Amino acid sequence: MGKKIRIGALISGGGTNLQAIIDACEAGEIDGEMVFVGSDSPGAYGLERAEKYGIPTFTVDYKAIIRAGGTPEGLTLPDDFDIGKAAAQQSLFTSEKDSARVRAFLSTRAAAEAGLLEAMAPYPFDLLVLAGFMRNLTPYFIDRVNTDPDRPRIMNIHPALLPAFPGVDGYGDTFRYGCKVGGCTVHFIDYGEDSGPIIGQKVFAIEEGDTLEQVKVKGLSLEWALYPECIRLFARNRLKVVRTAHVLENGKTMVRAVVKILPKGVAV
Repeated sequence: MGKKIRIGALISGGGTNLQAIIDACEAGEIDGEMVFVGSDSPGAYGLERAEKYGIPTFTVDYKAIIRAGGTPEGLTLPDDFDIGKAAAQQSLFTSEKDSARVRAFLSTRAAAEAGLLEAMAPYPFDLLVLAGFMRNLTPYFIDRVNTDPDRPRIMNIHPALLPAFPGVDGYGDTFRYGCKVGGCTVHFIDYGEDSGPIIGQKVFAIEEGDTLEQVKVKGLSLEWALYPECIRLFARNRLKVVRTAHVLENGKTMVRAVVKILPKGVAV
């Protein structure tokens, strides 16, 4: 077993995926240790989970920052925030790259993200996991964590089989669409919404008569297994991001980032 990686986590709620990761670290199933847990919500129960293990915690209250800001002009923005660059990079709002709505979103989030970065600074980390963190990250934050373009280090778990059903209600969208299978996805973060390169997925059957709550229970049980598996691969340097080019029907070339899982004994 090599050196343990340092894992930071951001959460918004109960932190059941956080608990699965902590348990896997405690059991030696992940070559890692949790070095901090942060939240955008002061009342997040996941913070209590972390404190039971002596893991440092912090909160950056997004709602309070957004309420206090009101408009971009009323916010205290970080000195190194370039709103024009962030608007050009982001792909959450593809039809309105530089509207007043986009600028307000990016400004308020950058103000909050500066608080996250400041709170994270005392705790050097190798991987940041989003474990039910219900906030879209902007290019401002992502670029300050992903300093090596060939080794992203922000990981997320999503309650659907991406690229289908991105957004906040993956299991609900899967269920209402009438799918016969559901699942969960672990992926690296990019500038879009649940659009980064996929690391791993698990699938379950949706049976006739299943309720939405039953679908969520099935999905969560798989999440708690999948997330630690993907983190373990990262810790063992078995994840490699490669870029592939595809020529579309209109003649344009699309470049996609894809995660390759290296065989055992072969590291990045």
